[in-house]
Amino acid sequence: MLALVLFATIGLTGCTDDRTVDSGDRVELSVFWWGGERRAELTERALKLYSSRHPEVTFRVTWQGETGYYERLATQAAAGNVADLFQIDDDYLTEYVDSRIVLDLSGHVASGALDLSQFPRGLAQYGQVGGRTVAVAAAANTPAMVYNRSLLDRLGLDEPRIGMTYDEFFRWASEVTRASGGQTAGTMDASADHRALWLWLRTQGKEFYQGREIGFSESDVTRWFELWQRARASRATPSAAVTQQANGGEAARQLVVNRRAATSFAWSNELTELQRYTKDDLRVVSYPGSPKGQWTQASMYWAAFRGTRHADTVVDVINFLVNDPEAGAILGTERGLSPNARVRDAVNANLTDEKMKRTVTFEARMAEHFGPAPAPPPKGHARIRALLVAHAEDVQFGRATPRTAAYEFVAEARAALAT
Repeated sequence: MLALVLFATIGLTGCTDDRTVDSGDRVELSVFWWGGERRAELTERALKLYSSRHPEVTFRVTWQGETGYYERLATQAAAGNVADLFQIDDDYLTEYVDSRIVLDLSGHVASGALDLSQFPRGLAQYGQVGGRTVAVAAAANTPAMVYNRSLLDRLGLDEPRIGMTYDEFFRWASEVTRASGGQTAGTMDASADHRALWLWLRTQGKEFYQGREIGFSESDVTRWFELWQRARASRATPSAAVTQQANGGEAARQLVVNRRAATSFAWSNELTELQRYTKDDLRVVSYPGSPKGQWTQASMYWAAFRGTRHADTVVDVINFLVNDPEAGAILGTERGLSPNARVRDAVNANLTDEKMKRTVTFEARMAEHFGPAPAPPPKGHARIRALLVAHAEDVQFGRATPRTAAYEFVAEARAALAT
């Protein structure tokens, strides 16, 4: 009941246009995000710093775990009571733009009120929909393969390297399985991982999406499923039942931390969290394939409510959170690496977490090879991610052939984008 009361009161009454009514009077902004207690503590400290510089501005904050976050946000949107400033990711950004909930920030970028000049190449672009800036990366992240360095040392095997082809990677993974006596597979089965499929498509000159349509064919997905079917046949991966445990993405269930596989497909900034679940030394490397398929991605965004009565102030707060050195020092790497290159360098210089230092080094090395950023996914992306998991598992368990699963996945993906 308390949660319902909190969520019912976090937003200001929605307006029907983008009017700014900031004056010199006191302003209270509502802010909403998902995350744990550590994220809440750091975010509130940063907002208090802003208020210390702008005493006329105060904040009413609400946060919760990621589960159920978008259901709450949808309820608020339906009532016109979205928070002035809220966190969102690329699963839903385009949907909220299409629904005219997100404020267009392009004019603020053009005026310099919102400065994106220190963002890495492509990161500012990944907050654009239809050529308009509609959100700002709160932090940057990169897909990465986390591997068990201690296990490889015990087995006397080489570590995976950046730029391995999938054939090279599967041969390496099969050797891990053999060397461990079948106790540990070389890699998790990533056929259900949309990031892996997307990067694989990009190395072949394709995209996951082309505008509001899928950018791949039935033939592409068939080859993708067959690729991993060959990996299973060579014992590079564990059984389907073991693989299924990790398909949900929870850190504690990733195969690299319970030694069911030597590698897991994840995000680079998850290295520190994954390390908490094992005493073995974990490291990061890129997904198989050319690193040019990757790009600087937003781990999540800050977006403003289109109906806010304080647009200029909200934009100034976003600008502060992503560009101010003191705010950056407070926020650290909790959401990922700072989107501002100068702030990132300052934060990195003071890091004490050895795993985060490795993540930073990996990100810097990968950035030299990044390709151009695509547009954020269209509405329906979250549904398509779930569909890929379902059909990949059908192939993993032998309930469908790669071709049948690909046909059904493509048909259902098109339907998801059409709704």
